[in-house]
Amino acid sequence: MSMADVTIYGGGILGLATAWSCIKKGARVRVIEKLGVGYGSSGSPVGALAPHTPDNWNEKKQFQFESLALGKSYWAEIERVSGLPTGYVKCGRLQAVQDQRTLLLAKARVEGAKKRWGEEGNWNLLRHGEVNDWKPRSSLDFLIYDTFSAIINPRFACISLAKAISNLGGEIIIGEAEPVGKVIYATGAIGLDATPEKSGSKLGTGVKGQAILVRYNASGLPQLFVDGIYIIPHLNGTVAIGSTSEKIFLNTSSTDSQLEELYHRAIDNVPLLKHAKILSRWAGVRARTSSRSPIMGRNPLNPSSYIANGGYKIGFSMAPKIGEVMADFILFDKDEIPKSFKSL
Repeated sequence: MSMADVTIYGGGILGLATAWSCIKKGARVRVIEKLGVGYGSSGSPVGALAPHTPDNWNEKKQFQFESLALGKSYWAEIERVSGLPTGYVKCGRLQAVQDQRTLLLAKARVEGAKKRWGEEGNWNLLRHGEVNDWKPRSSLDFLIYDTFSAIINPRFACISLAKAISNLGGEIIIGEAEPVGKVIYATGAIGLDATPEKSGSKLGTGVKGQAILVRYNASGLPQLFVDGIYIIPHLNGTVAIGSTSEKIFLNTSSTDSQLEELYHRAIDNVPLLKHAKILSRWAGVRARTSSRSPIMGRNPLNPSSYIANGGYKIGFSMAPKIGEVMADFILFDKDEIPKSFKSL
C-alpha cells in the first residue's frame, strides 16, 4: 500500500477498533505502532467486559451498553476474518455482596436491568449455596449474578484484530512511518499527558495497573468480582487477577508488593485459586481522562487531526462502538459522539 485514507497512531484496542471500522467502510488504513500491537495497557491479561449498573442511567452507560451488545457478533467476525481466537465469551459475572447497602442496591437493580438491558441480560440475586464452587466469598450469603457480562483475552484480541485488518488490506507498521491521509491519535496515556495551549490543563493522565495470570481451568464460567478485584477465567485454561489502580508510581512496567497483596486477597476470596501456578505478572499504564469518559473527535492538541483515547478500565467494552462512531465521524462527517465524550 503506497497511500492510505486514514493513518492511526497507536496499536492498542481503540486504535485497532477504529482502523477495523474504517477499513470495513471502504477506507485504506495504515496503523503505526512504535512498540508492538497491544504493547501498552491493551496487553493486560484481564479482559473484563462488564456493564455499568442499570441505575442512574446516562449517555456513557448507554454507549457502553450498545457497545457490549455488539460484542458477540463483532468478535466472531474478527475471528472469522483473522483465523485467530479473541477469547471472547459471554459468560456472565458473579459479584460478592458484603454489606446491607450493597444488598439493597442489588435488589433495586433487578428491575432496572429489565428496563435498561432488555433481552441482552438479567441482573439476579442468588443465594451463595445455589452456586457451584467457582464463586467469591460473600459476607451476607448473597451473590449478584448478571448474564450480560462477558470476557475477552486482551492479548489475543489485539493480535486477532490486527491480523483481520491486514487480511482486508490494511497496513500494520511497527516502528516509525510517515502518516498519510486523515490522522487519528489513539496513543493511550502518553497521548493524554499533554497540555493544550488554550486550556492549560491536561486531557488526562496515566493510572498504573498490575495484574497476575495463573494456570487454572475455569473455562466458560462467570467472571468474578469481589473486594475490588476482577478474576477472569479465560478459555485457554488460565485465570487473570487484577488490577491495582495507582495514581502515583515511579516505574511503569515493574510489579511490586501491591500486586502480591492483591493476589493474596484474591486467594482469600476465591480459595480454589490457592494452588494455581503463577504464569506471569504484568504492569502497565492505563489512559484516564479528566472526565473519566473516553475522549473522541477532533484532537484538541491539533484540530486538523483526530483523537480516540481514554478507554481506562472499560476500553475493550467500549471499543466496538468507539470504532464505529469514530469511523463515521472521520470518513463521512457523521457526528454521533456523545456530548460528554467530545474533545472540543
